[in-house]
Amino acid sequence: METVTEADDVAFDHAIAVLEEQTSVLWRRERTTSHALAKHVHPDMEPAAYGILTLLQREGSLRATDIALSIGVGKPSVSRQLAGLERLGLVNRELDPHDARSQRVVLTPLGQRRIAIAQSGRRTAFTALMRSWRPEDVEALGTLIARLNSTYTKDTW
Repeated sequence: METVTEADDVAFDHAIAVLEEQTSVLWRRERTTSHALAKHVHPDMEPAAYGILTLLQREGSLRATDIALSIGVGKPSVSRQLAGLERLGLVNRELDPHDARSQRVVLTPLGQRRIAIAQSGRRTAFTALMRSWRPEDVEALGTLIARLNSTYTKDTW
């Protein structure tokens, strides 16, 4: 059995402090990037709606309630975002084939094209940023970020 020493605790606390600082920087930069990406999708789109579009792209059709749960915001906020996305022609609501009382939200063909264009630009920029990294380092970073993401739950905080 491995014993945790006081030095291990100090080293771990330092590592957590560095991680907290660096993830804060990354999240701020990502928020700025998401704002720019939203404007690439549509100049009148609210930045917070970008996450809804990427969720729909990944998951297909979803109920508004499921969108709210997935992105961790209230249903009124999602409803407002969806109304804006509908006005811009990026999403539609359709009757749920399994529950006639419910509607599902889907990307329109325009929404699919616009999100793909924005993501292509993002991938090009990200590739340029990471070009000096070794492929195995990029892969390791992706693996570690996926592991970090998997540890988060709704009630982490």
